[in-house]
This record gives sequence, C-alpha cells and structure tokens, in this order.
Amino acid sequence: LSIYQKYRDEEDLAEKLEGLKNKYSEFDLNDQGEIEMMGLKRMMEKLGVPKTHLELKKMIVEVTGGSSNTINYRDFVKMMLGKRSAVLKLVLIFEDKANGSPCKPEGPPPKRDIASLP
Repeated sequence: LSIYQKYRDEEDLAEKLEGLKNKYSEFDLNDQGEIEMMGLKRMMEKLGVPKTHLELKKMIVEVTGGSSNTINYRDFVKMMLGKRSAVLKLVLIFEDKANGSPCKPEGPPPKRDIASLP
C-alpha cells in the first residue's frame, strides 16, 4: 500500500508530503534516504532541543517501532500523518507553528484611515 493510498483522506496531502519531504531531507545528512542518530542529534540541536544519546535512541524506536536504528521516509511520514504520538512529531509540529505563524490574517492589511496615523 503506498503512502498516497494510505493517507488519501488527509487534507492537502500533496502539500503535506512536499513539506515532509523537505523536512526529511534536512535530517538526512548523508543522503542515504534515512535519518540516522547523528542526523537526528544535529536536527534537535538546530531546533533548540538538544537530546541525549538515550533520548535520541528512544525517539528513533518510537518512530520505527524498534525495527531499525535509522528512520526511513516511510516511517517518517507514517509518524507525521499517523495518530500515534512521538516526541519527534511534537517537536516538529511545535517548530512549524513557531516558524509558520499561521495566525496571520488573510488578505491585504487593513487600510488605515488618516486619523489613525501618528
């Protein structure tokens, strides 16, 4: 079953996958198509939440279910779009909110009337 079929009910799936792909390649330091411990470590530091070796190991197990000591793209997407909670997912969602500031009002800025100008 492909990722697309599995999550086809997900809103804005293509857009989300695009974003996840970019995020994933930031982690994938050696371009091997997987995130290993050092990639994760560096990423967490970059996000301002440095983790110990043990914590990183736990994070990887959370994502892979212990089947591997690296995170592949499929596992990454499953983690981000799935229902299960994972530390890595929370960190990334938090970081997205912090950077994306989606609370900006849509449309052009409100017109200021002359009286309100300093």
